[in-house]
Amino acid sequence: MSEQLTADVTIDARGAGCPGPLMDLIGKVKTADSGTVLKLQTSDRGSVTDVPEWVEKAGHELVETVEHDDYWSIYVQKA
Repeated sequence: MSEQLTADVTIDARGAGCPGPLMDLIGKVKTADSGTVLKLQTSDRGSVTDVPEWVEKAGHELVETVEHDDYWSIYVQKA
């Protein structure tokens, strides 16, 4: 699915430590329209668990998490 998945907004937080990537995502989600797909690129391992937990609490949808060689792409759709 990741090959066909297109993000409306890409947040490149690679190299940032926790909680930076999550805070970057939250900031972008706040200004995005409903239905917007955001892609968070992060090299912080903690984001792989922190982001899905926040997404569930906030009521958004975790679309997919893709692991690359040295980072992850986490796709979130704003409710």
